[in-house]
Amino acid sequence: MSAGTTVFPEADDDSADGPGAAAGWRRLDRRTVLVSALVTAGVAAGAAVPTTLGLSGRFGFGPAVAWVLAGAVVLIASAAAGDHVRWRRTRYRVGAERVELHTGLLLVKKRSLARERIRSVDLTAHPLQRVLGLVAVRIGTGEHSGNESTLELDPVPKAEGELLRRELLERTATAAPGTHREGELVALDPRWIRYAPVSFVAPALGGAAAGGVMQVSDWFGAQGRVIDWIGDRFRDTSLIAVIMTLVAAAIAAGVVGALGLWVEMWWGYRLEREPGGTLRVRRGLLTSRSVSIEERRLRGVDLVEPLGIRPFGAARVDAITTGLAKDDEEQHGDHNTLLPAAPRRVADAVAADVLREVTSPTGTPLTRHPRAARGRRSRRACWAVVAPVAVLVVLGVLLTPVLLWIALACAVVGLPAGLLLARDAYRGLGHAVSGDYLVVRSGTVRRSTAALERAGVIGWTVRQTYFQRRAGVLSLTATTAAGSGAYTAYDADASEGLDFASQAVPGLLEPFLERTPPAG
Repeated sequence: MSAGTTVFPEADDDSADGPGAAAGWRRLDRRTVLVSALVTAGVAAGAAVPTTLGLSGRFGFGPAVAWVLAGAVVLIASAAAGDHVRWRRTRYRVGAERVELHTGLLLVKKRSLARERIRSVDLTAHPLQRVLGLVAVRIGTGEHSGNESTLELDPVPKAEGELLRRELLERTATAAPGTHREGELVALDPRWIRYAPVSFVAPALGGAAAGGVMQVSDWFGAQGRVIDWIGDRFRDTSLIAVIMTLVAAAIAAGVVGALGLWVEMWWGYRLEREPGGTLRVRRGLLTSRSVSIEERRLRGVDLVEPLGIRPFGAARVDAITTGLAKDDEEQHGDHNTLLPAAPRRVADAVAADVLREVTSPTGTPLTRHPRAARGRRSRRACWAVVAPVAVLVVLGVLLTPVLLWIALACAVVGLPAGLLLARDAYRGLGHAVSGDYLVVRSGTVRRSTAALERAGVIGWTVRQTYFQRRAGVLSLTATTAAGSGAYTAYDADASEGLDFASQAVPGLLEPFLERTPPAG
């Protein structure tokens, strides 16, 4: 077993400072208690104002302040005491074959990972930890078995975290000598920030900002006054102008939020290749993050072009790899991103460097899919608009004519937009074989060009519905143990798609194919 967890009744384990230290047992940094107390104090301070205002209406301002202060003291003391117990009862050891972690008070949980199965050692430090020189170390095997496949040491001194990362990821160099440089592959270009406002994050943050204003005003019992104030500002303005102004304000807030989020996430970004064949991504302004990816676990790259940044010629690069944990405690969803949104030429160059290729397979010319694929997308787009419009028309006839006008607006705006997106989705379809990689591209809102190592394909799934059979197309899914686990060429020509699958991984699909002899 590569990972294991055992729970025992409480036992008087050797202290890391006593006999256990001779066996290599170590403790977390004792400053974790201070960090816990300060974090809890910040949370208490944030909740103090609305809580005081809420209690002052019932008990008066003075008693409300006293109750809030007493509660804050109890909360901070409890958090610090609990973390002190955790620190006292947690120890870890890095042995020749296994990494072990023992923790718990009434029930002692003993967990271990085999070193040969460790695939990732990631370092994270939030602002308080950075000030104190601490990091959280996350050790994972990359298996999809929840928390049982990861160990987290939170926190340890930064120097010790770096030492653990190097020690646990140390491998015999397997990279092809002299083909590509080591050291820094790419560093942050501040001009890439121009892609942040056109991402889908901006409108989402704008809506969140508007909702936040209303929620905070409700906490203070002033939501009605806020609505009245907004109404007074636009008393002599038409409804359409009011809506457009509020939307513009939300978008402006979203743009500011997107810029701030981009700076926090990607400031100080560097992609490096370390000796022995490890790719390391470092980034973060307030919260620093370090993600390591073994090249021998890399199965390809995914060039992602979201709709917002694609017209500006930008793309990001994600790793298709095994060995990245994806459990509920994953702290950042973009853990496999090698390059943030950047100009397409930079993305292609980084993809080539990462794969140790002269040119990136993501830039190879792709085989276009038949026109039947465009018809299928156009029909879906029409149905996606017609169905809700029909519902609105029926409700408008039964309830109010206002819904009829809404249905008309949806049809006028939605149908052309849907057809444009359908056409764009069709133009994005393609597949090809490029050297050691098979390449599939699809999507419109999120266009993905995946270059997957042919040796990493463990199976094919051929799907052909009744309507696909009538159109002479099928969908081919390459199954792999890396990345999302499946990469699909949608609505490819039936014979052409099967030839592509057969050529990409010779011998895998042949037992299920019947070759038709040429006519004549």
